[in-house]
Amino acid sequence: MSTTSTTRSVMRSTTDIRGRQLTAFIAGTAQREHPPAVMEAASRALVDFIGCAVGASDDAPARPVRQAIKSWNASGKARIICGGRTTPALAALANGTMAHAMDYDDTHPMGAGHPSGPCWSTALALAEEHGCSEREAIAAFITGFEVMAKLGGGGPPGVGRSLQRRGFHPTSVFGRAGAAAVACVLMKLDEQQTAYALGVAATTAGGLVGSFGTHGKPFHAGKAAMDGILAAQLAAGGFVSATHLYGLEKGLLDAFIQNREVEVPPLDDFDHKWEILGNSFKPFASCRATHASTQAARSLADRVKGRKIAAVHAKVHPNALVTAGKLAPRTPLEGKFSVPFCIALGLRGYRVVATDFTDATMRDPAVMEVVPAVKLDAVQGQAPHSAYLDVILEGGERLRAQTDVVMGHPDNPMSRDALRAKFEGLVEPVLGRDKTADLYETACRFARPGSLEKLSSLLAGKALEK
Repeated sequence: MSTTSTTRSVMRSTTDIRGRQLTAFIAGTAQREHPPAVMEAASRALVDFIGCAVGASDDAPARPVRQAIKSWNASGKARIICGGRTTPALAALANGTMAHAMDYDDTHPMGAGHPSGPCWSTALALAEEHGCSEREAIAAFITGFEVMAKLGGGGPPGVGRSLQRRGFHPTSVFGRAGAAAVACVLMKLDEQQTAYALGVAATTAGGLVGSFGTHGKPFHAGKAAMDGILAAQLAAGGFVSATHLYGLEKGLLDAFIQNREVEVPPLDDFDHKWEILGNSFKPFASCRATHASTQAARSLADRVKGRKIAAVHAKVHPNALVTAGKLAPRTPLEGKFSVPFCIALGLRGYRVVATDFTDATMRDPAVMEVVPAVKLDAVQGQAPHSAYLDVILEGGERLRAQTDVVMGHPDNPMSRDALRAKFEGLVEPVLGRDKTADLYETACRFARPGSLEKLSSLLAGKALEK
């Protein structure tokens, strides 16, 4: 037996059950028939991903990333959104960062983070590079989404939320695994190579919640996509990694959650329970943990218009203080991770969309005088998608509002019209009305042959490299 064969045999024997479940699911993508509802969910995710990326294509976090990529002068067929072409890993880095730059992109309600940033960035870049069909790209995206969501799911006691409480960003940790899964599918790696790619993704996992409110958070999504592609490329070239790192011992979870106080979701329901059907889209351009209280605040805007607010008491899920607990934000980006600031925006009649997080808004006295008046009460056991608001006006009048299920949650989904309005609001200022309409229709019908080429052409737009 050759040395290579011996090595493969040893590595295969030490692969744990969870690892085998992952690699089998990924390797079986080409033979899988996805239900129509799953295909539709992938299309909706693509529309939202593109809208968020185009809308942020000239935002502050995107510019230095594009500048660094341009300086590397790497050639390739993968499109940088609103830019030129480069090698897939770099295109995915740029596009994933742009998609997450406004914190307006989709979220996994059970805690795995923001799946489309890493997974669609990887799928589009590699599909262009390798000449894959649209259906192959969609199938790869779905596989990556499912891998990322399964690994990081479980809700408040699960893996992703447990990582957040310990200071780690699930998008960065499990985005690498999701992106690696996408890459393995499109590069047609076998199960052993896929196991090695996942091992590389695991050993490069990281990303700190302490970065929230800076350019570091959107970079997490882009770097996860880049590292997922790199992991697959290394595995394709013969790179050997540890293949037990997604198990329950001596792997990623033991390293990040050392006291093992976490409920780990099983991986035995692939093909039976589709996580993508529970995807969540954002009506507000801020951390998802701000949304329930923001929605409640907006419902009171007409009643408090022009009136002095003496105090605000908000009951929120404890995670809101972990990811969005900036009590005195100093910049628009920090404001996206501040429940008090988002409540203040909502009470003062702002829509809390991308154009509301500006230096001018940070100087609005009607908003900023409310921020220190907000008291947050983290309630154990409260649903993450709910919030309760008491607003006391000058003179003593008390107003109450609550959000039972926040808009965009799978139990209260955004309508197709609302998603289109969000898309148009983000893309039209960059590409114009006609191209925006064409881009929307192309993304909605992405499974049609020729859509990838057309999408890439439309996204060339005006190059923004500076």
